[in-house]
Amino acid sequence: MAKQRVVARSRFQSVFSRLLCAMCLIMGDRLGVVAILDPNDFLALQSIRKSLDDMPGSTFFASWDFTADPCNFAGVLCDADRVIALNLGDPRAGSPGLTGRIDPAIGRLSSLAELTIVPGRVFGSLPQTLYQLKNLRFLAVSRNFLSGEIPANLGLLRSLRTLDLSYNQLTGAIPRPIGTLPELSNLILGHNRLSGSVPPFVSESLTRLDLKHNGLSGTLGPLALPASLQYLSLSWNQLGGPVDRVLNRMDRLNYLDLGVNRFSGPIPGRLFDFPITNLQLQRNLFEGAVEPASQVAIPTVDLSYNKLSGQISPMFSTVQNLYLNNNRFTGQVPGLFVDRLLAANIQTLYLQHNFLTGIEINPTADIPLSTSLCLQYNCMVPPVQTPCPLKAGKQKTRPTSQCNQWRG
Repeated sequence: MAKQRVVARSRFQSVFSRLLCAMCLIMGDRLGVVAILDPNDFLALQSIRKSLDDMPGSTFFASWDFTADPCNFAGVLCDADRVIALNLGDPRAGSPGLTGRIDPAIGRLSSLAELTIVPGRVFGSLPQTLYQLKNLRFLAVSRNFLSGEIPANLGLLRSLRTLDLSYNQLTGAIPRPIGTLPELSNLILGHNRLSGSVPPFVSESLTRLDLKHNGLSGTLGPLALPASLQYLSLSWNQLGGPVDRVLNRMDRLNYLDLGVNRFSGPIPGRLFDFPITNLQLQRNLFEGAVEPASQVAIPTVDLSYNKLSGQISPMFSTVQNLYLNNNRFTGQVPGLFVDRLLAANIQTLYLQHNFLTGIEINPTADIPLSTSLCLQYNCMVPPVQTPCPLKAGKQKTRPTSQCNQWRG
């Protein structure tokens, strides 16, 4: 009986709230205000408002007066009687943002296509009810304090194109169903505490994948990522294994950052022909020779702190910022580097901590002030004295015993 009374009371409160909502709409209509919001959306907005507050200095919720038309609230966009976009918080730079939790009632906004929350102090987990938003195309709640796991049922949002949950405190694995979303074009989950492997992604619409600064591990299969990617950042994880086969397919890449992982094997020469503007492969376990097929047009290439060997290809002489330090390169520095260096066409050339045996440059040559050159700790005495980064140490030349051992 007690349970029946609770159910009855709950139903009464729901009906009463709907009647109150209808009265508000009628009153608004008599005052000449267009206020025809669907009752389900009205009640959902009320619940959302109760669970979130302005942080000190923010006045975002000042316009949320439920005796007026909710479609005129800040951040609310309606189409006829339904809410289709909800952008919570002042989007201007430096705004304090919001605090509180995301109420599960948000799942009742069945026509919602866009949901964003500006950076602030929104905490707690993502509501499991988000999967009910079948029309949702854009979901962005970055730079807050969300915790817990990413709901696996987000994989039911088959219209979702952008998912940005970066800079939070999310844990657990990336749900495999997210990798099956057919329309997904932007997945940004960087700067969280995610673990496990990178799930396979099937969407040929996926152009941006940003998973940097997490605790992801495992390897990438040759078909794990789609060839449609233009931006790929997996840096600062614990990923390993070879990537030459998966990278060979991605000829549309314009940004690639795999730095600070445990990737191994060769770096495919074909990679340097892709339309990349920034290539970051530093601090991995890549090994072997690096042999671009043609002159490299990528402005910045960082291959430092790997196990790369062989001679430095002259094809790299057209790179503006080149980091080859802390590898196992041998032989002479190609003369093309000297020509472009003295012509101030190279801004950064870091070759320290290798096994290089020489560079043909006049000791009296004037190194352009705009150029950073470091040659120390190789199997030669640097012919020119140039300032090096502090991490290069103070030793100018590698010990002869190490050089002889490497040559042997």
